[in-house]
Amino acid sequence: MARTTFFDQVSANRRNSFLMAAFVVAVLGVLGFAIGFGVFGEPVAGVGTTGVALAFGGLSAAGTYFAGDKLVLKVSGAQPVTEQSAPQLMNVVREIAIAANVPMPDVYVIDDTAPNAFATGRDPEHASIAITTGLLQKLDREELQGVIAHELSHVRNFDIRFTLIVGVMVGAIAMLADFFLRFTFWGGARRSRGRDGGGGAQLIVFVIAIVLAILAPIIARFIQLAVSRQREYLADASAVELTRNPYGLERALAKISGDSEVLEAANRGTQHMYFTNPIKKFEARSSNLWSTHPPIVERINRLRELTGEAPLSAPEAATMAGLE
Repeated sequence: MARTTFFDQVSANRRNSFLMAAFVVAVLGVLGFAIGFGVFGEPVAGVGTTGVALAFGGLSAAGTYFAGDKLVLKVSGAQPVTEQSAPQLMNVVREIAIAANVPMPDVYVIDDTAPNAFATGRDPEHASIAITTGLLQKLDREELQGVIAHELSHVRNFDIRFTLIVGVMVGAIAMLADFFLRFTFWGGARRSRGRDGGGGAQLIVFVIAIVLAILAPIIARFIQLAVSRQREYLADASAVELTRNPYGLERALAKISGDSEVLEAANRGTQHMYFTNPIKKFEARSSNLWSTHPPIVERINRLRELTGEAPLSAPEAATMAGLE
């Protein structure tokens, strides 16, 4: 089997991510057109509702762009740290920021014994990184470097902006679909068709709009999850580029996956931002179907591809998968 290079992973993941994000925008536009045409019976109305749908998604994205990071940090209970309060952490973040050629981000700590971390912000000049106290206590310096490099790769690759915008567009699709279904349920669409006279084409498009309104949020959510997983692979590969040490990152992944502590600050709205999925399989809030991260086993095996090592053995993979 041909060995996968770092650059192969970077180009493939970046290309796939942007294609899937474009598909989310297309789903929003198609849903808007089908709703407008189905309700009012005119293509012009469909064009108008498409514009409204895209404008709504754009305005929501703009609000998140400027204030989303502050909200996430507040919800997570993150507190800022200084050189005096966390000298080793600040030193590691600074050296990785220099290697990544990005400005030093604001650094926060979350008081939680579960080891994890995330990055947020709109660009490298307005970025923040948050680390749990459990991560600082349970990882050695090489492992910590791997995690920090992964998170700063998200910053350098503009994943922090990318995931915020895609997440908002998915939310806009869900809100538009919900509004249309409620409107239809209360008879608004029937009254609109009655006034305009209706028609066979309008009825067909109206039925299509109902089907899209039901399926579009599900499809968009799956696309969002796929985008998130692709960006995780890209950040892992980029972290290896920055540290020149895949073993620290590999050990960090294995150690965090085997930790049974529950990260109380995480929720389904923020889980996609973390280094590894903070919601464990044994928790009631867990759902493998909606997992925001690729399996730890797959992430480790991809790192091993970069070094030419054999993948995890079947017993190792089974044990790790059961703990994740």
